[in-house]
Amino acid sequence: MTHRTTFALDETTAQRLKRLSKLWNVSQAEVVRRSVERAEQNAEAPKQDPVAMLKAYHTKGGLSKARADRWIKETYEDRKRWRANS
Repeated sequence: MTHRTTFALDETTAQRLKRLSKLWNVSQAEVVRRSVERAEQNAEAPKQDPVAMLKAYHTKGGLSKARADRWIKETYEDRKRWRANS
């Protein structure tokens, strides 16, 4: 059964819908169907507790000091470059 629906989209969303339709080689209606399905799946997915995730990560060994130090250094250097280019 088909339900015809009318709704208004802003220009950016309308362009995105058309681009996805071309990219996926499907109708705009199919883009909407797929997008609604994905949004529903994401909404129903259980939300993970960040604290529990961190505890599990540490239980498995977490980050080595050397790797953590390397990450901090890379982040510091990236931020310096970003600030210099701003």
